Amino acid sequence: MKKNVLILFTFFLSACDGLISISEPTDRIPTSVAFSTDQLANAAMNGVYLSLLSSNGTMTKGFSCGAATLFGALSSDELTIFQGQSGSPELFKINANHIIVTGTAGSLNSPTDIAWSSAYNVIYNANAVIEGIAASKSGLLHDNVRATITAEAQFIRAFCYFYLVNFYGDVPIVLSTRYNTEVVRSRSPQSEVYKQIVKDLEDARAALPEDFGAAGGRRVRANKWAATALLARVALFTGDYSAAAAMATEVIDHSSLFALETDLRNIFLAASREAIWQLDQQVSNSASNATPDGLLLVPNARFDGTDTGYVSYNPSPQLLQAFEPGDARRRVWVDSIVDYTTHQRLYYVSKYQTGDYNDVPGGTPTELYMVLRLAEQYLVRAEAAAHNAGGGVAQAVGDLNILRRRAGLPDLPGNLTQPALLDAVAREWQTELFCEWGFRWFNLKRTGKARAALSAIPLKQPWAGDHQLLYPVPPADISLSPNIKQNPGY
Repeated sequence: MKKNVLILFTFFLSACDGLISISEPTDRIPTSVAFSTDQLANAAMNGVYLSLLSSNGTMTKGFSCGAATLFGALSSDELTIFQGQSGSPELFKINANHIIVTGTAGSLNSPTDIAWSSAYNVIYNANAVIEGIAASKSGLLHDNVRATITAEAQFIRAFCYFYLVNFYGDVPIVLSTRYNTEVVRSRSPQSEVYKQIVKDLEDARAALPEDFGAAGGRRVRANKWAATALLARVALFTGDYSAAAAMATEVIDHSSLFALETDLRNIFLAASREAIWQLDQQVSNSASNATPDGLLLVPNARFDGTDTGYVSYNPSPQLLQAFEPGDARRRVWVDSIVDYTTHQRLYYVSKYQTGDYNDVPGGTPTELYMVLRLAEQYLVRAEAAAHNAGGGVAQAVGDLNILRRRAGLPDLPGNLTQPALLDAVAREWQTELFCEWGFRWFNLKRTGKARAALSAIPLKQPWAGDHQLLYPVPPADISLSPNIKQNPGY
């Protein structure tokens, strides 16, 4: 899509700053123009993808720009802030699980507020596309394009709601851009939010293509398999183990498109066959070619032979201790440098190789931001099988051993008891998907292990209470709508 067309639709999809604090855009392109042709409708959809990475990797700008990874890693037991409270007082509150609500309307309460506002921003943009497609009467907007783009927007809306419900619990379900209706909407129970997520994903799965032709073979636009993979995850999170196993198997078995990369260094590359859905940080020519997580986690290092630099976030002792001896994931995905001021060795997460020190604004990315990858589907199916779905114990052990062999670890025995098997599954989740999109944080909470795992960590003592397992709703939205209530404990 030509850059000028994409910029045009960036203005069309002018974002709200939150669910409530929005005003009618004055620069909005009329729907009759915005969705009058296949090309223009595709440009509008590209604008939705652009809104996912609108901050160019700055985590304070969006949940999908690194905040989901960083907040989840700090809230759980994956990362610590190098300089602790003095390094970042507000992020330290997240790291210590001691978030305090102090904000008022129009002010920032906590960095976690951005996860709420940025997700609703993207949802607004997705809703605008869905409504625009439905309202267009143009004969130059063909039915197959209408169906595909609507499905993509539904998929992205579901993706955003998955993160909202896992960060905040009950959240308002917003399915339109009509201001007067949405500003008074109350929070829906988590079960209802998940029902909407499943509906959107099932509708999207039925209409999306099976290939990656929409982006010329690049895996940066959602297709049927992205919807199927996210459905598998949602089924696991809601305890529908049979559906989780079935959906994960569909993706795993589609070997013409997907395969585990044998080299851990290749997983996050742009051409990775493990990728189910990636985000392209190079949507505009001014963007960095580094991924959001690369900019956050890779040190601002001076590789001039001294191997020195600065690290903001360190892998926690709990994460480092989770790896078995000989685990290649520890060797390849955790690296270290010497701090140029203290001269102490500092460890950092090195899943991505491009960061602030070697990124090229406007350069071609060698890595793309990995959102959905095949390894997760093996873990989904293994956990579902451990709960007696699908192939049972043999399936679960087999799936775990596939990932363990890639990591250079010995096979697990086939006679594990269910408790031992579930522990093995949890450990593989921890060591395979650490510091990716909040997996550890969400998994600890959904399995009921968060308090036991986190309250004993010295950094998080004294334990402020289990209410910290959900983030506070931004005070700005609460003050503007009498129907939105704060999470208990804040």
